[in-house]
Amino acid sequence: MTVHEKSAWIMTFALLVGGIFYGLTVAAMSSGLGMIAPPVLPTVLIYTIILIIIAIVGHILAATSSPADANEVVDERQRRIADKAGHLSAYVLGIGVLSALGLYLLTYNGNLMFYVLFASWMLSQLLEYVMQIVLHRQGVY
Repeated sequence: MTVHEKSAWIMTFALLVGGIFYGLTVAAMSSGLGMIAPPVLPTVLIYTIILIIIAIVGHILAATSSPADANEVVDERQRRIADKAGHLSAYVLGIGVLSALGLYLLTYNGNLMFYVLFASWMLSQLLEYVMQIVLHRQGVY
């Protein structure tokens, strides 16, 4: 497994853990209010800290487990995989943005728009890393 594939696995795990934390927190806050809870900065900060800690620890472990690969140069194959994965994930982000804007026009609920945009961003990043893993595994460039 290349260092780039390991990185994609680490970031996939980080996004899943962070996303589950964020989703459960918003669901708990919303159930207490009886409506969609407004976004709060401390929750976003904790989500960000979770991502950063998992990414740092994961990448340190990956680098120490195979130090010879830690400084691997990005080759043409890696660039093509990253480009293809980024291209596909951009569609998810675009659809999410259009959906959020459409929902806002229908409901005028800024909280809902924020969560749809945030979820679209998280899902597009998650898809990008998952696609990198899939493309590495399939050997498709």
